[in-house]
Amino acid sequence: MTGESKIVNKDQKSPFMMSGCKVADGYGTMLVTAVGINTEWGLLMASISEDSGEETPLQVRLNGVATFIGIIGLSVAVVVLVVLLARYFTGHTYNPDGTPQYVKGKMGVGETIRGVVKIFTVAVTIVVVAVPEGLPLAVTLTLAFSMRKMMRDKALVRRLSACETMGSATTICSDKTGTLTLNQMTVVEAYFGGEKMDPPDNTQKLSAAVSTMIIEGIAQNTSGSIFEPEGGQAPEVTGSPTEKAILSWGLQLGMKFSETRSKSSILQVFPFNSEKKRGGVAVQVGDSEVHVYWKGAAELILESCTGWIDTDGSKQSMTPEKVGEFKKFIEDMAVASLRCVAFAYRPCEMSDVPKEDQRADWVLPEDNLIMLGIVGIKDPCRPGVQDSIRLCAAAGIKVRMVTGDNLQTARAIALECGILTDPNVSEPTIIEGKTFRELSDLEREEVADKISVMGRSSPNDKLLLVKALRNKGHVVAVTGDGTNDAPALHEADIGLSMGIQGTEVAKESSDIIILDDNFATLVRVVRWGRSVYANIQKFIQFQLTVNVAALIINVVSAVSSGDVPLNAVQLLWVNLIMDTLGALALATEPPNNHLMQRPPVGRREPLITNIMWRNLLIMAFYQVAILLTLTFKGVSLLRLEHDNPAHAEILKNTFIFNTFVLCQVFSEFNARKPDELNIFKGIAGNKLFIAIIAITVVLQVLIIEFLGKFTTTVRLSWQLWLVSIGLAFISWPLALVGKLIPVPDRPFLEMFSCCCPGKKEGMFHILCFLFF
Repeated sequence: MTGESKIVNKDQKSPFMMSGCKVADGYGTMLVTAVGINTEWGLLMASISEDSGEETPLQVRLNGVATFIGIIGLSVAVVVLVVLLARYFTGHTYNPDGTPQYVKGKMGVGETIRGVVKIFTVAVTIVVVAVPEGLPLAVTLTLAFSMRKMMRDKALVRRLSACETMGSATTICSDKTGTLTLNQMTVVEAYFGGEKMDPPDNTQKLSAAVSTMIIEGIAQNTSGSIFEPEGGQAPEVTGSPTEKAILSWGLQLGMKFSETRSKSSILQVFPFNSEKKRGGVAVQVGDSEVHVYWKGAAELILESCTGWIDTDGSKQSMTPEKVGEFKKFIEDMAVASLRCVAFAYRPCEMSDVPKEDQRADWVLPEDNLIMLGIVGIKDPCRPGVQDSIRLCAAAGIKVRMVTGDNLQTARAIALECGILTDPNVSEPTIIEGKTFRELSDLEREEVADKISVMGRSSPNDKLLLVKALRNKGHVVAVTGDGTNDAPALHEADIGLSMGIQGTEVAKESSDIIILDDNFATLVRVVRWGRSVYANIQKFIQFQLTVNVAALIINVVSAVSSGDVPLNAVQLLWVNLIMDTLGALALATEPPNNHLMQRPPVGRREPLITNIMWRNLLIMAFYQVAILLTLTFKGVSLLRLEHDNPAHAEILKNTFIFNTFVLCQVFSEFNARKPDELNIFKGIAGNKLFIAIIAITVVLQVLIIEFLGKFTTTVRLSWQLWLVSIGLAFISWPLALVGKLIPVPDRPFLEMFSCCCPGKKEGMFHILCFLFF
């Protein structure tokens, strides 16, 4: 309710809980005093029920780019308006037949107004073309397309900005169980009565008393259950993967679950705690005897034991030699990547147990325990995890494993997955949560970069690691499935919860839900995140190429001749190609493996990269050069000197318009692969792109050949069509040669910082746009 994810203790002194809060641990009886809108949660929901309209970080940057481009377009439009009005009223604008459009004292009011309106129409059209209305559309299409495809890849996006942020992730802090492993646990080794049981369900060496205590400890000290259907069908085991593995092993030992639980009554329960790595239960056996059973991390349970039970059921003292023997067995299990779980108990008398009305505050004794035995649980790595981690490394993303298992088990799994390559690594590459926790904030930041594996960690240790990495400038993605993972999921740049094993609290705190709990899905999310950013950059390159060319052509023509070669209707058609159709074609480009072969996009990396500047300037200058040449020399180049002057002018402008549109069609292919030589790679997989190109070409043919009355164009001969196509085709080899030109690593805009120290980045955008 306060916005903090810290756990708050509730007791008799502070018993009130607010609707919307989650119980992380413990149990009790609740009296409901308010529901619905009358609760604090209800009031909060009512206050935020309206859409806040909050924009994602990428949208903010895009809006900045759009604003600056719009300012330039408006400035150009004003210049064109002033120049054309001045030339019009001074008689320096001419009709196609060579006569002045305005003659003072000889023009009617209506005719004069029509001339002025025509000039205003041109200026307004320039603004419309310059303002990139397609940017918001491109963002929406890209995000919607990516979210839909990510859903098919088993990833549910809860927050839009997570798509783009995931593409910038520099490190992933991943859980082990269920994410890197299959979460299909089975007991494969057991050590009871001081001897190894081979196979693990072979209890022939154990006395009946020992077997009874093991079975009782399994049946009573569990959060899982066993359903035994009628008709002799196989029992159904439910619970967490660890609980299911232990209960299934108990069935192999001959455990009758319901019967065992009914023989004794539970007095107190200590649920498994991720901080203490153990869970306990106190059960009454007979009239006066009480057994307190504990189960948890083997090395931690061993520290609390002062004795152990041999195969005959006799209690023996826990000598240093025996402690070493137990530790050796634990280490051997851990090296084999097994999760080690120990079982212990402590006998009590009923007189040691508080009365029933005082039992709620009773803390189960955790010392002087008697070791029953240890089991090793195998959880195999997921197929494909090694390839996914290798792919992350190639993409500049460091994968760190954060697990509650001991260091030896964590090391073995990390080696199996490929997170570690050297089995002899030491601190701080592989570190225990307690060690990391005890460091100062500054020391944690220094160590965090070097950590690959953190074992025996608590959710709070994961939170400290996330904070340290973020303070070092990393974009951090974190996976979590438990209630206590909520703070780390909330703190991370991208929180990823597990859809199968994840709790509702974890899912509500996350940005993306991994529906199949698979690490490979997480890597696919990274690809889609990078694709979002890359597709928007492709669209910006394509749009700025059109903007620069169209604005320069119209400004130069207006200032020099008093007329513009591209009229209002033609510019609006270009604007449709550039914005709507261009966004549809480029925003739906699927991701490719090339995206995972380059480092993540930095927090301060400019949206318009040096490669984009190079590509768009080469294309824009080429288009400006050929179109201005046609504007001033088109009549002679097209051999129209002997044609009717009015018809020759319209034919020339039609040819310019047709060539300009076809240049954009070819430029759209170049924008698909800004930094790759093969612009056709993967084009067959984007049928929408092919369809939009085909629609654009067909509509252009219809406009030129059949809709000349509306667009002020005339039909072109097949020879002129071939020349238009040829001039536009040159864009492809020119772009290919341009991509061979190296670009500096330093962002283009920073080169102007020496000239304008202290200015904001936005000013550099304006200067660069004006300069080019």
